[in-house]
Amino acid sequence: MKRQAPIPTAAISTTSVSTTSVSTSATSAISILIIAGLALTAPALATAETVLRVSHQFPGGKGDVRDEMVQLMAKEVAAADVDLKLQVYPGQSLFKANEQWSALVRGRLDMTSLPLDYASGRHPEFSATLMPGLVRSHERAERLNDSEFMGMIKEVIQDAGARVLADAWLAGGFASSKQCITSPDSVKGQTLRAAGPAFEDMLSAAGASISSMPSSEIYTAMQTGVLDAANTSSGSFVSYRLYEQATCLTAPGENALWFMYEPILISEQSWSRLDEAQQQALIDAGEKAEAYFSEQAAELDQKMIDVFKENGVEVVEMSPEDYQSWLDIAQQSAYKNFAENVDNGQALIDAALAVE
Repeated sequence: MKRQAPIPTAAISTTSVSTTSVSTSATSAISILIIAGLALTAPALATAETVLRVSHQFPGGKGDVRDEMVQLMAKEVAAADVDLKLQVYPGQSLFKANEQWSALVRGRLDMTSLPLDYASGRHPEFSATLMPGLVRSHERAERLNDSEFMGMIKEVIQDAGARVLADAWLAGGFASSKQCITSPDSVKGQTLRAAGPAFEDMLSAAGASISSMPSSEIYTAMQTGVLDAANTSSGSFVSYRLYEQATCLTAPGENALWFMYEPILISEQSWSRLDEAQQQALIDAGEKAEAYFSEQAAELDQKMIDVFKENGVEVVEMSPEDYQSWLDIAQQSAYKNFAENVDNGQALIDAALAVE
């Protein structure tokens, strides 16, 4: 076997040096490129904007005050220049109406404008925010916002994993395609959407049939005959065009049986990720949205009346006697069931009734 001639030491040394030189040069070049790249991207990373997704069920850009509140907050936050943006998804385009609470408290959704009673299946205390006759007027609704009653409700919200950025109480009434709803006898033989357990208890006790659904589904249900009538907020009666399916509207008037709490909420998980300046911007924006709503609240009722009349719908109001008859039924059904079956139920009712 022929032996291979040894490789000269000089050749080994030269080759090794050459390879090392190339390797060192390449490493240096790469390092320079990485450092340069980081230098270029560092300012962009430092000013990255935080985006919060805001979902609600109401029509966007069509004059619904709840959408307007959210859009106002988005503008105010942008103007605060704290690297924070609210991306609004109206009309159930991100989450369905009944999915929003769960998504919010689990951190899958950042913010929402929500009829709070929609979450009463998880937190029965929330039914107190749609209790027949508990509010009665816009002036009393504003007084409730700073009461012990709302402190108790907000404690439940906070413990569940959310917080309130803006309060909103919307008045509402009844609309029917069969006959005007005034006294309790007028609902007998009608299938109604009632919006929450407390109203369902009262209406059932008066002889109505009940079909549960979010307000966004009322139009189709009345159109197809699933519903004869519904109660919902003045804002929803207009934005969902329910005047196209109704023959009679019972407006809130001075004896408003129906009031619903519909706050703007933020997930605690989302809140905790914001810096102090961003949190303050949201607080300030929420205060402005709430002030805007207070200016609009009573006007929503009149706008509803005007739109329904313009579309040929009869408009009536409950008399004081009708209102009291409903309240008597509610106290023996909705109030009684809530006090007996909900932890702290009687205390919540007492705290609300204590507000003058």
